[in-house]
Amino acid sequence: MTARCVMVLGTTSGAGKSWLATALCRWYARQGLKVAPFKAQNMSNNARVVGGGEIGSAQYFQSLAARAVPDVRMNPLLLKPERDTHSQVVLLGQVDEALTRASWRGRSASVWPWVAQALDELRQDNEVLVIEGAGSPAEINLRGSDIVNMRVAHHANAACLLVTDIDRGGAFAHLYGTWALLEEADRARIRGFVLNKFRGDPALLAPAPQQLARLTGVPTIATLPMLWRHGLPEEDGWYGGGGAAGTGQGKTIAIVAYPRISNLDEFQPLANLPGVRLVWARTPGDLAGADWVVLPGSKNTTGDLAWLRAQGLGRAVAGHAAAGGAVLGICGGLQMLGEALIDVHGIDGNAPGLGLLPLVTQFEPAKTVSRTEARFGAVTGPWSALAGARVAGYEIHHGQTAQHPAMAPAREVLAGGLGWQNAQGNVLGLYLHGLFEEPMVLQALFGASAPTLETVFDGLADFIDTHFTAGVLAGLIA
Repeated sequence: MTARCVMVLGTTSGAGKSWLATALCRWYARQGLKVAPFKAQNMSNNARVVGGGEIGSAQYFQSLAARAVPDVRMNPLLLKPERDTHSQVVLLGQVDEALTRASWRGRSASVWPWVAQALDELRQDNEVLVIEGAGSPAEINLRGSDIVNMRVAHHANAACLLVTDIDRGGAFAHLYGTWALLEEADRARIRGFVLNKFRGDPALLAPAPQQLARLTGVPTIATLPMLWRHGLPEEDGWYGGGGAAGTGQGKTIAIVAYPRISNLDEFQPLANLPGVRLVWARTPGDLAGADWVVLPGSKNTTGDLAWLRAQGLGRAVAGHAAAGGAVLGICGGLQMLGEALIDVHGIDGNAPGLGLLPLVTQFEPAKTVSRTEARFGAVTGPWSALAGARVAGYEIHHGQTAQHPAMAPAREVLAGGLGWQNAQGNVLGLYLHGLFEEPMVLQALFGASAPTLETVFDGLADFIDTHFTAGVLAGLIA
């Protein structure tokens, strides 16, 4: 097989590339075709563990939508931001220290052969490849070092869609400006424009799509209505600038949204759950009225812990716990809950912890990246329904955590150094990501269930089938 390739480009980040690529993966898979996703380079702290290492969460979900086995070749280069000017580089699933130290432009030149090889192998193994671009293909300052947009499109001989977020305003200027800044050979690959997040009467768009077609020769092939709750996490931070998600009037869960938050996509099932209200907390006031406070994963634990303290959230979390409120820490959040973070290798930094669990974390050069199954022991307090439950998830961390040798030990609730609970039972720390993606866990803790991923994927495929011009999607691979 040599796959026909469909590529989703965007006028900006957040235009809708990731979810549209996911929808296309399921739509083509439902035609009985062997489908796989691909994104040459992803910048995200949302990652999943697959065979061979880690990839961006978006490509993980796209592979499931395509009914394919997730593979590191689907996202050969993953950049995980640790600071504004520094990212950890993951090549084909594994951290590459040399590339992490390399300059941006020098890195692009050296990794292209790996990207091209992964792309070629996936094309040989599949009938359709759904490729996602990054940012905008018209970032002309990056054209010379492009390895994720038009260079990939030409290498794969891809039919390209250009999607824009019309809800932001200026959509037709975004489409025309992006098209105009492309080189002639790049323009020839654009097969259709997609207007995303439209609210209103589509008839009011005329005559703009027709004028745009006359200027560019490219038709507008879909006007997609605003889809408020499509069920997938947004790759670039679906928590937005704070505030609430979900419509539940039952339990309120406040998730602390520090600057280098990671793996936030694991909380999407909570947003889909009836009876649960999520609050993304960036100030102490955001914790008011919360039943649970969650410290999620972090790509820079000590930096985010310093931010937590600077915002006054450290005291607020401790106060919530002292009053008997539930506090859950996951991965980096678990590390923050301990007494100390020790870094003798210059990986993350040294810091005192919040002191809510008698634990010490030491950062090690070797990174734990694994799929993990474990069974809860005797869990008490808000999580008592999980006692004895077998759960599956994943680990991604440099820190190794153990009991503080001079303090009364915490209760180990997940064997193998994966989870501890304080004596009062209201503070729980886990290294296991993905807990809330287990239907059994949702049922036990909330007495409810969220839509399955299969339901979400099929809903997305139905949505684009309804709103794309008839015959276009089949025509892209003809």
